Amino acid sequence: MASSGLQIVGFLLSLAGVCATIAATFMVEWGKESQAKYRNYEGLWMSCSGTSERSTCEIYKNLLKLPIEIQATRSVMVASLFFAAMGLIISVLGMKCTRFMDAMPQGKGKAAVTGGILFILSGLLTIMITSWYVSRTVQLYKAAHHLQSKEFGHAVFVSWAGGLFTALGGVLLSLQRCWGSNSSTESIGTSHLLSTTNSKSNYV
Repeated sequence: MASSGLQIVGFLLSLAGVCATIAATFMVEWGKESQAKYRNYEGLWMSCSGTSERSTCEIYKNLLKLPIEIQATRSVMVASLFFAAMGLIISVLGMKCTRFMDAMPQGKGKAAVTGGILFILSGLLTIMITSWYVSRTVQLYKAAHHLQSKEFGHAVFVSWAGGLFTALGGVLLSLQRCWGSNSSTESIGTSHLLSTTNSKSNYV
């Protein structure tokens, strides 16, 4: 029962992390530059500029002309979401609270662990590429002596939080396999002890 509850907690954590990662991927506030009332926002798919009262957004049309940090971050975030989607599907099949694969208990447990590993991979990719984006941006603006005018938007922090929750949920899904193995071993040992006791009582 505790193992099933741990699976649910891990799955919900990963689900929340995936939702945050999706939101961060499509948010426009990855980078922000301010000059008086004029603001320029930089996202992975579009950029927006204007004032607090009125702004215009433009979708990136030519991928090859984008800065390398935007190209790389966008590609890795999409890959992270792909692994997360696979983790969602596989972990649902392997969770004890679902009816899938009930005829194959060992395969069901392995499916839950595999889903957890995919969540961990997705979360680590999100955290690493977001950290690289921040580091790369700081280096570029420091070299151009414009670092004071550059700010990181909400998308960076949402992405970090999403990656952390996704990876943490994946760890919980993976660890339940170890605890489940211990409980199954104890149950096997108990049943073996009972059968031995019964056989001895029959001889008496």
